Amino acid sequence: MQPNSSYDIIVTAQKRSERLSDVPLSITAATGEQLERRGITSAADLAKIAPGFTFSQSQNGTPVFSVRGVGFYSETIAAASTVTVYVDQIPLPYARMTEGATLDLERVEVLKGPQGTLFGQNSTAGAINYIAAKPTAEPEGAVSLTYGRFNQIDVDGHISGPLSDTLSARLAFRSERRDDWQKSSTRDETTGQHNFMAARLLLDWKPTERLSFELNVNGWRDRSDTQVGQARSYLPVAPGPALTPQTLATQTALINYPYVTSNDNRLTDWDVGRSRRRNDRFYQIALRGDYELTDDIKLISLSSYTHMRLFDPIDGDATNVPALTVDQTGRLRAFTQELRVEGDSGPLKWVVGGNYQYSKSNELQNNRITGSNAQVPLPPDFTTGIHHRGNRLLNNQRVRSIAGFANADYALTDTIRFQAGIRYTKENRDFSGCVADTASDPFGLRVIYPPFVVPGQCLTLLPDGSFGLFNSKLDEHNVSWRAGLNWKPNPQTLLYANVTKGYKTGDFGTLPGLDYRLYEPVRQESVLAYEAGFKTSLLDRMADVSGAVFYYDYADKQTQGQRNLPPFGNLPFLVNVPKARVVGAEMDLTLRPMTGLRINLAGTYVNSKVNGTAIVASPFAPVTVDARGDVLPNTPKWQGTADVEYSFPVSGNAEAYIGASASYRSKAYAALGATRGPAGTEDTFKIDGYSLIDLRAGVTFDKRYTVQLWGKNVTNKNYWNNVTHIYDTVDRVTGQPATYGVTLSAKF
Repeated sequence: MQPNSSYDIIVTAQKRSERLSDVPLSITAATGEQLERRGITSAADLAKIAPGFTFSQSQNGTPVFSVRGVGFYSETIAAASTVTVYVDQIPLPYARMTEGATLDLERVEVLKGPQGTLFGQNSTAGAINYIAAKPTAEPEGAVSLTYGRFNQIDVDGHISGPLSDTLSARLAFRSERRDDWQKSSTRDETTGQHNFMAARLLLDWKPTERLSFELNVNGWRDRSDTQVGQARSYLPVAPGPALTPQTLATQTALINYPYVTSNDNRLTDWDVGRSRRRNDRFYQIALRGDYELTDDIKLISLSSYTHMRLFDPIDGDATNVPALTVDQTGRLRAFTQELRVEGDSGPLKWVVGGNYQYSKSNELQNNRITGSNAQVPLPPDFTTGIHHRGNRLLNNQRVRSIAGFANADYALTDTIRFQAGIRYTKENRDFSGCVADTASDPFGLRVIYPPFVVPGQCLTLLPDGSFGLFNSKLDEHNVSWRAGLNWKPNPQTLLYANVTKGYKTGDFGTLPGLDYRLYEPVRQESVLAYEAGFKTSLLDRMADVSGAVFYYDYADKQTQGQRNLPPFGNLPFLVNVPKARVVGAEMDLTLRPMTGLRINLAGTYVNSKVNGTAIVASPFAPVTVDARGDVLPNTPKWQGTADVEYSFPVSGNAEAYIGASASYRSKAYAALGATRGPAGTEDTFKIDGYSLIDLRAGVTFDKRYTVQLWGKNVTNKNYWNNVTHIYDTVDRVTGQPATYGVTLSAKF
């Protein structure tokens, strides 16, 4: 059942159940039913309901989440997002783990602004809290079947109910299949099939009145094709002349390649005869225990183990020229444990606890290259060279984090409350990595070194002058905090002001480091955020309005830069931007002018700027530029959403509805320094602004059976969410074209 008001949605943004209208934070929340009707099935879709949230995708497939201009772009599988993601307060430490989080939801909450004083991981941008639908006291179930464009066939459902007087269970599943949606721009071939499966088992056990446990066992498998970028132009990473027959042939082919110039989301290209089928597998076991020490004090334990394996074949140049292919493999593991005590003592609500996290990541990239940097110039005149056609990149990290936190919410008067929180975090990160010879390929990096180099050996130069695996450490600590004051002048209105300091941990990137100094990590970043806002209901609850203004002081922003590494040329490298600032405002309006009609309008304005000197490498050539005054990457100045739905009875046992939603974002740029290239290249790394329109209509019979017709991106808008320059081409990561279909669902 839909809530009477958007403010009636119950959220747990402060780790306790509250009405959305009573939480002094900027939050977008939506129920599971609202998500189903609007076709929100992934984190990428949240931009359709939460202005200020943006999604982009790296060429290697790592999702990048940003809120209000605060985001982190990295090609590594172990990238930790500035937007932390949780399912029932259990963290998913790596962005690549979030693919199945939207299964069978009760609701989703998008929290804007630095987080960390309440949840298990620090973050500088915000948090996404997914709340899974729970086992029910009575037997029930549901199933739905979707058929759509590209032969899309989705099946999902759940069954729930009691197993005994003290034990109940809920089993949910989803299967998604779709044929190829991308097509070659040079031949009659297609790619882009989707093959995804997910399942979750929840067990709720209440052995006594004061003790309860929740067990969550979930997992997913993705055998889809990796998405191929859309090559738009030739831009070599190593601008020197081709010196070998192989690099000359590749250079000639890429210069003469017919790059895509039309506005067609589907066009792309890839190497002939090479599979792009990924094999990603994930599972998680989580246990929550609640024990009521007294009527007012509760002890809560949250434990989880998470495991993921990945194999992703990537076409790095997005053409039919075999310039760069990457096989990215990896393994991610994480154990988390939180223990907290929370209480409600008259005017004071409080939480005290600790958190421990241990995670390991192992990443291996097997690269096969024939492009501009697949050569080693030879002395004395450097007009000839030796060709090498492959290398291996190793990136292994181990992270241990321990934290203690305390939060208090105190009623100063009947209408004024003061909130404060603090968290101390200490993290130790161990790194080992190198660039290595390709063991199975006699023409790998062995051509650079003497012939006695062992096949597969790490060839990174170490501090003692030898070659091998480089080991390093990054030990950091921080204190995040929050203080706020809120006032309820009447039951329908909340005014609040908050000051928050948040951090994101440092990291090591993936770079073919021939010298150990190239493995320099980025240090932790921080955001000091000032925010003031309001929430109110007007016109006898016919209208809900909320708004906020904010200012962020952004220090040591982590971002993707470039580093010139001869003979490899410009390669991705993580850098810190010393100073930046973000200023903005947002507004959300929900109207219910008549029975059955709901109108929602929301918008965000974000003005970001790099302050002071910020020396970064230009994405155009192996030179550095000062990004002073640049906007932050992938930060549109304007974002907006609109949704209209009208429900009406059509007979005694049937109700129909029609709805439309639209989302808009203005232009942005994919990298710092992207506007500082040679004349005529200003738009090379621009992400054009775009609007997307979705439609839906359905009929529900007996409150149990529903038929819905739907369409997404019905105007077939050509858009892209990222521009990448991993190798010798500039590629766009395009969005989906128009899709449409029908969904049949039943409850029992």
